[in-house]
Amino acid sequence: MDFRLDQDQRDLVRGVRELLAGRFGRAALRAAADGDGGLDRGLWRELGEAGFFALRLPEEQGGVGLGLPEAVLVFEEAGRALVPGPLVATHGAAGSVRGAAEGTVVVTEVSGEGLVPWLDAADVVLGDAAGAVPVRSVDPLTPLHRVPGIGGRAPEAGTKGGPSEAVAGGWAPEAVLLTAAEQVGTAAWCTDAAVAHAGRREQFGQLIGGFQAVKHLCAGMLVRTELARAAVHGAAVTADPVEIAGAKLLADEAAVANARDCLQVHGGMGFTWEADVHLHLKRAWVRAALVLPAERAAERVAAAL
Repeated sequence: MDFRLDQDQRDLVRGVRELLAGRFGRAALRAAADGDGGLDRGLWRELGEAGFFALRLPEEQGGVGLGLPEAVLVFEEAGRALVPGPLVATHGAAGSVRGAAEGTVVVTEVSGEGLVPWLDAADVVLGDAAGAVPVRSVDPLTPLHRVPGIGGRAPEAGTKGGPSEAVAGGWAPEAVLLTAAEQVGTAAWCTDAAVAHAGRREQFGQLIGGFQAVKHLCAGMLVRTELARAAVHGAAVTADPVEIAGAKLLADEAAVANARDCLQVHGGMGFTWEADVHLHLKRAWVRAALVLPAERAAERVAAAL
């Protein structure tokens, strides 16, 4: 079997990367991080017009007609660019909530841990968010609310991510997988950033990329990224809930560990607000906690052994 991306998939990745680089490049990312934290509705509509949310809708319903393997490619690029907002929930609601596919409506969802991202900015909330209270988010680009009394239980029957769809504890498999794809995007960005910095930063009269310790860090980051990417791509083909849970475990580890190692390669400057590394680390932490946390993913994998 040939697991390499075909030409159409490579074109899709290139197109999405170019779109996000032009519309949500570093200047826009920094402006959002330094701003009031509001959701960019213009960007949301542009993503809708580009088919981001309607990617998996059938063509007869106005969608693009692609599948889950293509969706993970697109969400990896969104993770690499750190696009803010409830992307996964809006994408998942494209076939059931009017306006979601076009990006004119913002949809968020109550997670299995009772966390609700972007509640104030959302037009539609999937799940019962009654009594939700704001909580401090480590990520300046992911405002959070928490619904009291929820923590790992499945949503009520009839809500999206209900018992018939849940991987474990109320997380829809496709939402878990697309979140894992975003984590792979962060892992890949951190690897590229660390390698680029190591190739231009000098210490003791030579590039730091020549030091064995830095080489080992960068090599480890690449290995984690590729393992997580392979797991996510494989789970996108099989759509198996256990494989999805395993892919999420690997992707969370890759994103968080790579962001930490990227900070290490950057040294003291990596910890400053002006550097972008901390934004990726903070988003990786939030994604890891928001959707199928590690301990629950591990339980799901262990139960299937």
